[in-house]
Amino acid sequence: MHALRQITPHRPTRVATLSLGIVSRVLLAVMALSLLTAQVLAEAAGASGPTNGSLRLRGDVTARGDVLTLGDLVEGAAPEAARRPVFRAPALGATGTIQVRRIADTVAGLGLGEIETGGRVQVSVLRAARRVTQPEIEAALKRALEAGHGVEARNLAIRLDGESPVLLAPLDLDGPASALDVAYDPRTRRIAALITLGERQASLRVTGQVMEIREVAILGRSLNRGEAVTAADLTIERRPREATPADAQGSQGSLVGQVAQRGLSAGAILRSGDLAPPDLVMRGEAVTIVFDAPGLNLSLRGQANESGRLGASITVTNPVSKKVLAATVIGPGRVSVGPAPAARQASAALDTSVLQR
Repeated sequence: MHALRQITPHRPTRVATLSLGIVSRVLLAVMALSLLTAQVLAEAAGASGPTNGSLRLRGDVTARGDVLTLGDLVEGAAPEAARRPVFRAPALGATGTIQVRRIADTVAGLGLGEIETGGRVQVSVLRAARRVTQPEIEAALKRALEAGHGVEARNLAIRLDGESPVLLAPLDLDGPASALDVAYDPRTRRIAALITLGERQASLRVTGQVMEIREVAILGRSLNRGEAVTAADLTIERRPREATPADAQGSQGSLVGQVAQRGLSAGAILRSGDLAPPDLVMRGEAVTIVFDAPGLNLSLRGQANESGRLGASITVTNPVSKKVLAATVIGPGRVSVGPAPAARQASAALDTSVLQR
């Protein structure tokens, strides 16, 4: 007989069909796990400090304070480490150098690893500074002279002794410069003072010569005799009074339209007599002779015997009587032979005879 074997029923395996929802849930789970892993690694890196090669040398730098921090010299340091002072800055306005190996040794000594140097051997450091130069110093001295000595500063210039003195100060001293302890001698016009910023936080002692300034008219091009001046030919410059002629002209407006009385060169300071108003009457020109007296006004044609500008005294000829008369130029082609107010004749009839002879 054969032994009977137990019959085990066969159960088919259930196979689940993938759907879009299942795939989406799996992808979201994977992304969340990846973000969590990255966050954990970043926090671990921040807690342990920068790794080797994460610090990079900045190169040449400008220092704004007395000390250089690690962040001034390298990039990539953590905020707390970047604020750490490591070197003293140069003097105000000066430039110094730091050997890169010293920076690397300092970084290594702080336990921050190595730095990328880019092959540099040294770093140049410029100390930033506020520079108070001659114009600002001169302005401070002028204010002090005006306030303390009653001097009108607008017409003054100050020539400082030495080669362009400069006051160097920290950048945070941004107020105006002041002149203190001012000593001024009106006779010699010598001045000495202490130029300061802030509460004497930066100071410089200066001396100099005070000079009086005047405005003079400078000719911009050469002029021939009789050539008229235009506004474009003139410039007004401020010059020391002792270096300019006493009769130098200083009003540009009154000179425009006048004519050169002689040849003048470009760059010359115009003086009295160099220019004069143009002639309104020319020699040989036909002119109108005017006679004015109380209650009487007469005119006739005549001929000018000489040229003359406004107000000039010339002689004219009466073409009828051939009488030569003394006249005054009163306008273009017009002269007057009327009597002066102090010498008017009593009878107008007698005056008219002058024109009729």
